[in-house]
Amino acid sequence: MKTEFSLAQLADPDIAEADKILRACVHCGFCTATCPTYVLLGDELDSPRGRIYLIKEMLEKNRPPTQEVVKHIDRCLSCLACMTTCPSGVNYMHLVDQARVRIEKDYRRPPLERALRAGLAWVLPRPGLFRLSMMLARFARPLAGLLPASRAAAAAPTVWRRIRAMLALAPGSLPEPGPSGGTVFVAQGARRGRVALLQGCAQQVLAPRINQAAINLLTRHGIEVVLVKDEQCCGALTHHLGRDGDALARARANIDVWLKEARQNGLDAILVTTSGCGTVIKDYGFMLREDRDFAGPAAEISALAKDITEYLGGIDLRLQQQQHRELVIAYHSACSLQHGQKITQAPKELLSKSGFVVKDVPESHLCCGSAGTYNILQPDIASRLRDRKVANIAMVKPDMIAAGNIGCMVQIAGGTSVPVVHTIELLDWATGGPRPGLN
Repeated sequence: MKTEFSLAQLADPDIAEADKILRACVHCGFCTATCPTYVLLGDELDSPRGRIYLIKEMLEKNRPPTQEVVKHIDRCLSCLACMTTCPSGVNYMHLVDQARVRIEKDYRRPPLERALRAGLAWVLPRPGLFRLSMMLARFARPLAGLLPASRAAAAAPTVWRRIRAMLALAPGSLPEPGPSGGTVFVAQGARRGRVALLQGCAQQVLAPRINQAAINLLTRHGIEVVLVKDEQCCGALTHHLGRDGDALARARANIDVWLKEARQNGLDAILVTTSGCGTVIKDYGFMLREDRDFAGPAAEISALAKDITEYLGGIDLRLQQQQHRELVIAYHSACSLQHGQKITQAPKELLSKSGFVVKDVPESHLCCGSAGTYNILQPDIASRLRDRKVANIAMVKPDMIAAGNIGCMVQIAGGTSVPVVHTIELLDWATGGPRPGLN
């Protein structure tokens, strides 16, 4: 793709990066076939190729984003299926992230929408506030029907429709909080390794059992696990809302505490059980590439970060349970794992070796509609994608559904009665832990 940035524009490292990405695009359109919004809506501007044109024009002309540009960028899930499909290696992720930052900076959203986005950016990365908001949502849910109805012809969901979607996602009850930062879980038997485990934000409130399963499995196999003190949200939630200042501040804070732990006590890896977080942490090196003080440390942390299934691939799991054999598992490959981190086989191989019958889901490349805050901000598209995903899952007639991302788990569970569990919960069960999906 030909670009026409001026030399002055290209002096900006972000514009120089955008220019490189845009020039790699050859207009082939392969991305349209795997883009969830294009598959659903059939609008070229709701495809990666269409959005690339919109972003190119916005950046080249250095104009504030128009309402039309914002509408189509907002509809992007950042599922990154287009990057898996693209034969030219277009890094759409870094381009759309830059567009979101520009929109957040230069576009004036309606007051209620600004307030909602600001609320999400403030509450979701703070587990204490998120827990409180979930408790309040449980009491507010019966009032959701009293909120104003959406206009059928509206170009975007109303704030009230988004609030209803948010209330619908709130669980009926919350589990007890898990262990706090600073806790160390000693390996059983001879110590074979030492890792930090990302505590997460929403996950530690909604499903602390996931990290507990990881801790149990790891320590059972001789791996010491530390929950690093003063760790923060990884920054993924605010990063995808275009609030890069907040996201980068969180990244720097985490880099400091993780490197301190690594220097003082040693770390073989920083393990992540939420693949959406893992994709962003592995990108810290790029995000902070122009930061003189943090570029090197950020790259070091990105190299240490691993999805839990990546790390377990190097461990010989000792199987103890037999009652799970022949249990059919529909494996949902989270977009952030298969497209963002290019991890496709490891989770399925671990499950298969553990005795489960693993079934691929038809249209597995298409997003379930969760995508961070997408199922709140774009609830209608998200619901259609969830229903499509659930229908495809039903085709394999599973006993359980496994996924590696809490957002996907909550989204899919909202459309099916089949238990939805994390991959690590099944692996923990197979090696001596409790059966998942019973609570």
